[in-house]
Amino acid sequence: MNTLTSVPTPRAAVEPPARFGDLIASEWIKLRSLRSTWWTIALGALFAIGSAAVAGLADYRNLAGSATHGQQPPDFLPFDAFPPSGYMTLMLVAGSAGAISVVSEYSSGLIRTTTVAVPARGSVVLAKATVTAALWTAVGTAVSFASFFVVQAILNGRHAGVGLTHPGVPRALVASVLVTPICALIGLGLGVLIRHSAATIAVCAFTLLMLPTVFSARRRWSADIQHAMVLTAWRRLIQNWQPQPGSLMLSATVPGSWVVYALWPLIAVALAVLVVRRRDV
Repeated sequence: MNTLTSVPTPRAAVEPPARFGDLIASEWIKLRSLRSTWWTIALGALFAIGSAAVAGLADYRNLAGSATHGQQPPDFLPFDAFPPSGYMTLMLVAGSAGAISVVSEYSSGLIRTTTVAVPARGSVVLAKATVTAALWTAVGTAVSFASFFVVQAILNGRHAGVGLTHPGVPRALVASVLVTPICALIGLGLGVLIRHSAATIAVCAFTLLMLPTVFSARRRWSADIQHAMVLTAWRRLIQNWQPQPGSLMLSATVPGSWVVYALWPLIAVALAVLVVRRRDV
């Protein structure tokens, strides 16, 4: 008697879920493959360091006939090592690069491939944010220390340079290092929300650079809004002097400025994760 036997069919190989380390490696490959990433970093860094050198040379000439020539300066001059013009440009470059890292995937359609390969969209955003933050922290570190040492080398010609341990210098350095990844993460969050290159960069520039100037520090409610901006927080953290007691302008506090530094990137990334989980690609 013949018996029928069933031959088991081989199961299709099941791909293991992508680990977070794999996502980070993938996002790093995507980021470094963007040609615009490197020349924007190079131009932004050179402009910031060059602005610091110009500010240092200006004070070098001003100190030529100064009474403090040959003496240790009474205070650290933050706007030499960290000039607003240079760092505001670097903030805009970082924010725009963070936005482009997301928007480029939407415009090219690569985001569809990514979400098919990794259905956990929130993990993709977190991996992209991790890579972006790491890259721009490295850029911010290089630019901030280069700007500081270039200016001190110039001012040492008038015996007016300061060291890393001078009061206010460590805080100014840390604040200037962190402002670039913060702006990049804000740009990334706006890129996920808006998904359009020109609109995202315009909103990023307005939020980072123009919005703080809309509000005045003369009224409490207006000052509170202004102090909640990243640019205002950065200015306060690099500032090494206390506000005048009789000043009509309400000054931001150092602890409050650090809170602003922490909240902006957290909110930007959290909103990006929430939106990408709820919205169709």
